[in-house]
Amino acid sequence: MTRQLPLSGIQVLDLSRVVAGPLCASLLGDLGAEVIKVEGPEHPDETRGWFPPDTAGVGLYFATVNRNKRAITANLASDDGRAIVSELARRSDVVVENFTVGTLERLGLAYPALRRINPGVVLCSITGFGQSGPDRDQPGYDILAQARSGFVSANGAPDSEGTKAPIALADMLTGLHATISILAALRARDRTGTGQHLDLALLDSMVFSLLNLGTSTLNSGTEPPRYGNQHQTLVPYQRFRTRDRDIIIAVGNDAQFVRLCSELGLAGLPSDSRFSTASARITHREALLPLVEAACAARTADDLLSRLRALRVPAGPIHTISDALADPQIHARGLIQSVAHPTAGVLKLLRAPLGFADLPTVIRRPPPLFSEHTEEVLSELGYSEERIAALQVSGAITRATQTAVR
Repeated sequence: MTRQLPLSGIQVLDLSRVVAGPLCASLLGDLGAEVIKVEGPEHPDETRGWFPPDTAGVGLYFATVNRNKRAITANLASDDGRAIVSELARRSDVVVENFTVGTLERLGLAYPALRRINPGVVLCSITGFGQSGPDRDQPGYDILAQARSGFVSANGAPDSEGTKAPIALADMLTGLHATISILAALRARDRTGTGQHLDLALLDSMVFSLLNLGTSTLNSGTEPPRYGNQHQTLVPYQRFRTRDRDIIIAVGNDAQFVRLCSELGLAGLPSDSRFSTASARITHREALLPLVEAACAARTADDLLSRLRALRVPAGPIHTISDALADPQIHARGLIQSVAHPTAGVLKLLRAPLGFADLPTVIRRPPPLFSEHTEEVLSELGYSEERIAALQVSGAITRATQTAVR
C-alpha cells in the first residue's frame, strides 16, 4: 500500500504573496497538503516579476517559495471573486494570508466570517508587525524587521557598519514559525473540532531570533558588540587564514580545544589557566587568538582540515554557494531536486529538509504559472464551462491562456 505524506487530505488556501506566507504554504504542501494559491487577475504575486535571475521567463525568486501548489485567479474586489474564495475557504482546513490589518474585514473574509462557514478552519495571518500594537497598520518588509529587531546592529564585522542577512531571514523565520503554529492548531482541532486565528509577525520572529543576544541584553543591560566571524561565547570559533585559503574552526568544548592545540603544536595552552576553560578563553580571547592564527597560517587548508576531521575537531571549508551546491554531502541528503516545468523545461529547486527518514518530502508540483489551474479548480467546485466563461468576461477571473506574467 502506498504510504501517504503526513498532511495528505489537508487543504490549504494560500491568499498570501511575496515570501513568508508563500513559504509557509509551500512547506505545508511539501508535507502533503493540497495547496491552492489565489492571485488577483490584475495583481499577481509581486515575486513573479522579481527577476533576473530567471529561467525562460520564470522568476526564480517566485519559484523558490511556490512549489507544490495549484494557482488560480479571483478578483476579491468583485462579489463573484469573493464567492470563489469563500467556497474554497469553506472546504479548506487552513487559510494563509498576509494582507494589511483590516483588509480581510473589508472583504468580508475575516476570521469570524470564515468560522461561521467553516468552524474548523485555521486562519494564519502574517504581517510585518502583528494584529496588535501601535504599528499594526504599517506595512512591513524583511529588511525593516531585521533592522528594527536589533539584528542588523549586531551583524557584521566590528569595524564596519551593521548589515542585514543576505537572505530574507525575517520572512524565512516567520514562514517557519507560521508552519509550526499551523501544525499545532491542526493538532488542537483534532481534539476540539474548532480552528483558531493565528497572528504571526516578521518583527516578532526577528526579535526571537536574537536568542542569547537578546537574553543577555535583557539581563545585563549591555549592548553586545559585533564580532563578525567570531563567536560571542565560544573561542576559538571563527574564520582562520591558512597558507592557501581561509577555513572555519569551531571549538565547542574543552576536549575539542585540547585536541586542536595538540594538532597545532600548542599542547601547553590547555594547561594555561587563561585558556583551560571556555569561560577563561572568552576572557582572554585577545591573548589566545594570535597564537592559534599563527599556527593555522603555517598549514595548508586541506592538510589541516584532514587532520582536524580525523581528530573530530569541528572544522570546515568556506564554500561559495556554487561550492555548497556541488558538495557530496548536500547531494547525499537529497536537498536538490529537479522538477519538470511547463514553460521552463527543468527547474532545479531546493527541497525542504523536513526530517521524515522513511518518507522524505518531495516537490510534487513545480511552481505554477499565473492562473494555471483556475478552470480546473473551479470545475472541482461545480462551476460549469459557461459559468467560468462568464466569470472571465466579468473580470472575476483570468484564464491561464490569456496571461503571461513577466
